[in-house]
Amino acid sequence: MVDLAKRNLFKRATLSRNKNDSSPLLPWLRSPDTFTDLCTRCGQCMAHCDTQIIIKGDGGFPTVDFTIDECSFCYQCAKNCPENLFLEEEQSPWQIKAKITEQCLSQQNIECRSCGDSCEVQAIQFKLSAGRVAQPQIDLDNCTGCGACVSICPTQAIKVSTIQAESAVETGSTLEIESALQIDSAIQTENRSQTESDHYATK
Repeated sequence: MVDLAKRNLFKRATLSRNKNDSSPLLPWLRSPDTFTDLCTRCGQCMAHCDTQIIIKGDGGFPTVDFTIDECSFCYQCAKNCPENLFLEEEQSPWQIKAKITEQCLSQQNIECRSCGDSCEVQAIQFKLSAGRVAQPQIDLDNCTGCGACVSICPTQAIKVSTIQAESAVETGSTLEIESALQIDSAIQTENRSQTESDHYATK
């Protein structure tokens, strides 16, 4: 018998800590938002994962860890789950993409193409740059979010996250910057007007 009180306690703690967390849970989830409501943490997905990348996350709920290996999209997690958590195999497994951070060796002008070599769909290409080593670029349309490039990276410079969450964070930051610039512009305009008024008042 599943202790619903304990599950809800874990759920509240997990959602509170990861409100803005964009890290992936499992592929083919029907509804990530209700995942902790329905998952019983039976461990079947972990036991049948082809590459053993499904581990116990917050509250004992399963999550993927790309530092171990990649997702082979074997669908065994969904096939062996006793709950109605997953979409049909023909559906898109998830909306997550890889992102290369500033820790990449190419940012230090050091040649490394391990991520590109590991990408089966060739979503990572290298663009020549004058005076620098070739810089990696990710074609998000081709990126499957498999995570193969993560564990192979020598500096752990590649992160995989949901594109919706990533866009939301970036949009929020942009709006904050734009708002600050608008306020600053208004203050400068007001100051100029006050200066002009004082100038004419002294004449």
